[in-house]
Amino acid sequence: MSQTVQTPAYDRSRLTPGIVHIGLGNFHRAHMAVYLDDLFAMGESHDWAILGAGVRAPDARMREALKGQDCLSTVIELDPKGKTARRVGSMIDFLPVEGDNASLIAAMSRPEIRIVSLTVTEGGYYVDPATGRFDPTHPDIVADGANPDKPATAFGAILAALKARRAAGVQPFTVMSCDNLPGNGHVTEAAVVGLARLSDPALADWVQANVAFPNGMVDRITPATGPRERDMAASFGLTADPVPVTCEPFRQWVLQDN
Repeated sequence: MSQTVQTPAYDRSRLTPGIVHIGLGNFHRAHMAVYLDDLFAMGESHDWAILGAGVRAPDARMREALKGQDCLSTVIELDPKGKTARRVGSMIDFLPVEGDNASLIAAMSRPEIRIVSLTVTEGGYYVDPATGRFDPTHPDIVADGANPDKPATAFGAILAALKARRAAGVQPFTVMSCDNLPGNGHVTEAAVVGLARLSDPALADWVQANVAFPNGMVDRITPATGPRERDMAASFGLTADPVPVTCEPFRQWVLQDN
């Protein structure tokens, strides 16, 4: 006998995007996506839905899995008093994963996108472990610096979209890291501005003067998905979801007002 599953308490067909999120791992789907799902259920801010995105080859597999279920995510809370499951509907599309990130850049260039958020893991910010600072000599960064119009990294794509918005007279989006590292906004700004300095110092100055990179503190334990988690989803009757997320009941998100 399958248990009850909470489904989105709003009309998803009426959602419009306001956020592009890069990195659709388990943490994002159990954290930021859940906060937005709760907000939409209150009848609020239906123009802030998420467009999912990825810049690495494995992201294409996640895209295929989520597009196959209308971009819904199963989130199972492992409360000691009993497990509960919900289908989170705050993401409405997942952009194609491409080597030159053309679709991602085009989406981030759209005026209705006001936030670009990231969960690219702590190791995805090109920080030199010896200095604790952005490493402009990393091969990925050097490549994007030499080919700013066809960037392969998330930061190169963000920079290309900001450049397009500046040229079109469109206000820049906020860049919001949701990765669990100290001063994540400062770290993200260092990566975007540092990359810009390699090819367009004037753009780097403009980004530094005009783009917000708020710091944030995030917290929710989300194990990797394996057979145990898929069996758990099946116990709720969700046998067709290959990528369910399990998490602790606790969640926290503290965001700088910037």
